[in-house]
Amino acid sequence: MTKNTADAKGLGQGAAVLHGLADNWWLLLLRGIAAIVFGVLAFAWPGITILSLVLVYGAYAMVDGLFSLYAAIRGGDGAAPRWWLAIVGVAGVIAGVISFANPPLVALWLLLLIGAWAIVSGIFEIVGAIRLRKEIDNEWLLILHGVISVIFGALLMIMPVPGALAMVWVIGAYSIAGGVILSILAFRLRKHAH
Repeated sequence: MTKNTADAKGLGQGAAVLHGLADNWWLLLLRGIAAIVFGVLAFAWPGITILSLVLVYGAYAMVDGLFSLYAAIRGGDGAAPRWWLAIVGVAGVIAGVISFANPPLVALWLLLLIGAWAIVSGIFEIVGAIRLRKEIDNEWLLILHGVISVIFGALLMIMPVPGALAMVWVIGAYSIAGGVILSILAFRLRKHAH
């Protein structure tokens, strides 16, 4: 409903949005159901979920690499040197090929990369908090966050398989919770439908 349509019916912008959502409540319900189904499947088949994430990453890396190679061949837009675009493109294509050829290896490397990132960022937070202890109050909160990041990263690097399983469970739980919320919202909006 456009603003003019909303004004013609005597409705404010908020009411027009509410009516638009209410008229399509069933779409929110379908989204909610799909999210719940995905979440349940993530819990039931965590290996397939991890594989799917790796394959989606592989497809992204390959497409991104091909576009970078195309930009390098066409001359780029001047924002990045052509040789740099070519290197990024080749790396993306290689990452995509490896993702499709050996998904478990890529899943392991992605988890190790996340673990390394958590450790490095945690260390920088701890160092930053110590250096800023005279400048800010409650620097211990930043130190605590840094320590938690380091522990998380170390656990992920030491135990990547349980770490992958935990990530899938978090994704599944998020999906189910979000799906339930969307479904409840859909039924509440249904009451406003005309």
